[in-house]
Amino acid sequence: MERKLATVLFVDLVDSSSLVAASDPEVVRRRVSGFFDQVSECIVRHGGTVEKFAGDAVMAAFGVPQAHEDDAERAVKAALAILEAVDLPARIGVESGEVVTESTDSTFATGDAVNLAARLQQTAEPGQVVIGPGTHRLTLGRIETEDLGPVEIRGRAEPVWAWVAMSANGAAPARVVVTPLIGRDHELELLENTYSRAIRDRRAHLFTIYGEPGVGKTRLANEFLESLEGATVVSGRALPYGESITYWPLAEMVKNVAGIADDDPLEVAIEKLRECCPAEAVADLLGLATGVLEAVHGERSQQEIAWAAREWAQLMAQTQPLVLVFEDIHWAEEPLLELIESITAWVRDGPLLMLCLARPELLDIRPDWGGGRVRATSIELEALNAADSEELIDALSDGTPVSPETRKLLLEKTEGNPLFLEEVMRSVEECGEEEAGGIPDTVQALIGARIDRLPAGSKTVLQRASVIGRSFWGGAIAHLVEDDVEEAMNDLLLRDMVVVESRSSLSGETPYRFKHVLIRDVAYSGLSKSSRADLHGSFAGWLHERAGDELLEIRAYHLDQAAALLAELDGAPPPELAREAAEALHEAGRRALAREANRVARTSFLRALELEPTPERRYLAAKAARRLDDLPAVAREMEVVREEAERTGNNRLHGRALTALSDVALMRDADLPRAKELVERALDVLDPTDSASRFDALQARAWIGWWTGHLTEAEPYIRDALAAAKDTGLKELEAGALDLLASTHRAKLELDKAEQILTQARDLAEESGAVVGRGWVFLTWTRIYALRGNVEQAEASGQESIRLFSEAGAAWGTSRALIHSAWVAWSAGDLTKAEKRFREAIRLLKPLGDRAALCESQRGLAQLLVELGRIDEAERFALEARETVGPMDVTSQSSTNTALGVVRAAQGRDLEAEALLRDAVDLIAPTDFREGELEAQRSLAHFLRSRGRDDEADPVEARCEELLPTWNSAARIS
Repeated sequence: MERKLATVLFVDLVDSSSLVAASDPEVVRRRVSGFFDQVSECIVRHGGTVEKFAGDAVMAAFGVPQAHEDDAERAVKAALAILEAVDLPARIGVESGEVVTESTDSTFATGDAVNLAARLQQTAEPGQVVIGPGTHRLTLGRIETEDLGPVEIRGRAEPVWAWVAMSANGAAPARVVVTPLIGRDHELELLENTYSRAIRDRRAHLFTIYGEPGVGKTRLANEFLESLEGATVVSGRALPYGESITYWPLAEMVKNVAGIADDDPLEVAIEKLRECCPAEAVADLLGLATGVLEAVHGERSQQEIAWAAREWAQLMAQTQPLVLVFEDIHWAEEPLLELIESITAWVRDGPLLMLCLARPELLDIRPDWGGGRVRATSIELEALNAADSEELIDALSDGTPVSPETRKLLLEKTEGNPLFLEEVMRSVEECGEEEAGGIPDTVQALIGARIDRLPAGSKTVLQRASVIGRSFWGGAIAHLVEDDVEEAMNDLLLRDMVVVESRSSLSGETPYRFKHVLIRDVAYSGLSKSSRADLHGSFAGWLHERAGDELLEIRAYHLDQAAALLAELDGAPPPELAREAAEALHEAGRRALAREANRVARTSFLRALELEPTPERRYLAAKAARRLDDLPAVAREMEVVREEAERTGNNRLHGRALTALSDVALMRDADLPRAKELVERALDVLDPTDSASRFDALQARAWIGWWTGHLTEAEPYIRDALAAAKDTGLKELEAGALDLLASTHRAKLELDKAEQILTQARDLAEESGAVVGRGWVFLTWTRIYALRGNVEQAEASGQESIRLFSEAGAAWGTSRALIHSAWVAWSAGDLTKAEKRFREAIRLLKPLGDRAALCESQRGLAQLLVELGRIDEAERFALEARETVGPMDVTSQSSTNTALGVVRAAQGRDLEAEALLRDAVDLIAPTDFREGELEAQRSLAHFLRSRGRDDEADPVEARCEELLPTWNSAARIS
């Protein structure tokens, strides 16, 4: 079977019963036969096919079996000709749409267009041609119509808008100018100048070429790239399908440079990757992003992968200029777009041009793409003028004369669209110049007609290749066709419908690519859904056999397509296919989760869950939701996981679900008793040997101690988490646990011990290559240096922490680093810098919902504004901090009391101020949070001294000295 865009015509005699009753049977027969002959002659003359005679009605199809670019217009013209030719009263209905036909000599077509055309005929008055919305759209401007408005159609819940065709003398509507294939001199010069600047400045530059399909983005880019000498050029294309293929263009680039084939054994691929990237951490992260390695050191963030890509690009650009070409980025996922901008922003001391090709719809999803960057340039290709179009006609005709009449027609129809012009010239070449008058009004229709004119073998190969995608392999086509395809491939190459690619990602396979994505799309649209399902499944099997799990995400996409198509056709996919697709989607989701493509991971797990539900998939889908900060979904779905796991005795999932629910209770609800109850149940349930799960639960339990200020209570959980991290063998987990342990000793003002532990954390973080982990270590150093009064070192360490978090795009870490660096800047006397940092932290934290950090930034800004004499504004932020703080967050309850007390003192409201400051001390003093107590005591001492109450201030300052002997020289702290 085959799916085609066709136009269906129904014509019926009006009141044939009266004709039969009033005339001699022989006369009736002759008149009706004459009617059928006249109808058939009009249909055939306009290129249609008589499908069947049913009583007094005739059904005809235009576009079956041979498609024409103007089938809808032909059908309406045939209908109008019928009304003029027949001697008996008739009425006609016409509609266009997708129909399904047998791939045999039969022309029998079925589809919604067939039914609607018949119903429209029934609504027509005698002597009327009524057309539906599909035909009206395809003939707009060429058929003069009269609007009938919505028409009630039997069997349809909603009315259908219809029109009466009046004549075929309509004028073509004004066409929106579309962008061309070639921008030529000015755009090329701008591109060359940008490349020269990248070399001169030794900095990364982003250059984006926008254009509609077929306007020449690739042609312009290729003309530029072919002119380069002494440069490394690598390219990758974002795929329009398979959400899990986040970093596919990067994968193409890295594999190309490293010489990795998709079917290389794992150990060979790893060896090649590490030869290409001497830094092991960079190589491992790139291996994770490109699919060479599933997860070298566990799950990694998008930011860490972006860091590795920057390091790789920086290294590549050291030897000679580097050009990275990203094609079709309008299909790219958000992490890839972030990665491209990250490389542009952070690669320094290396000539690098990031060349991106995109349709304008990229700006629908990223309106700020490239905006606000001093080294970013964008162009949109404009239409070819008449002189340039004529020059292209001359080039395409290859010396064959083109008559002035045909040339004029070509220029009027194609309106400067080079791809359209190329396709028309090929059509003229195939059919002769006399057919130029039948030039269609859309390039898609023209391509469809060219495909229909192909030899049967070539058409079959083209359609099967379209199932694979824009690029495909010869071996895959041979597998799908189950016959020799060499002759057909050569024919398609000669017709310039496909081209040979320069590099194959599968060794021993000839790589091909559709000349343009529209050729692929039109070819695919001609396949029936059942054929698509069979071919998607068959290709997935070939890919698995040929590449193993290397291209798993692509295989998962094809299996999912096969399952979805069969579900649409049959109600459900076959169980074996559903199982295989679910397994592939599950693994693709797991890989996406490992590289923190969390939205993609969630989509994959939810689809796998739909095909074959399992508790593990439900848990992983909820885990991805947690990564996306979708706390309502986490609460809802993890509760289902918990119930199911408890019922089935799955302790691992039960414990993990309890840990996640504890996290929701703490972060969203600020319900510490509930959070504590849940996480302690998790620790009871989890197997002692499940180190990874216990690590998460132990850290969650430790954080509860931090919220209440009971650090001594938290410390054993941190040490247990450290032991669990060591059991996993993951250095970044061990570094994180050591950093939390060092921070605990810092908060207890045990600074020597904190420094000793933090040195170990720093070394492990460096070895693991964990960018975010290094950021946290530097932030802890910032706070230790501040407590020791080493303001310069604190500032340098804080700056490095901000840099690492910012490079990684980690907003939560950046905001924390900004808060503590603001206090350091204040201590250094730079109040302007301090205010700027507090305000930036507030801006970053508000969307994140982290109440503890947000209230600290608000209260810090309030205290600074008091210092600046802006008391009213200070009061507003101090009150906001009091509203933000969690009801059981003891440490921040104390600090926000201190801030409001400082504001009240500045307002002269001393009784309130003293009460607030003493409450702050009373809240924090019973805890182990000595750092927080020092700040509260110091603020109280300052208030008492300022009011001349030295005898009361003395014991408070004595307590400060007891807490930290060097307290008077310590920088301001948070």
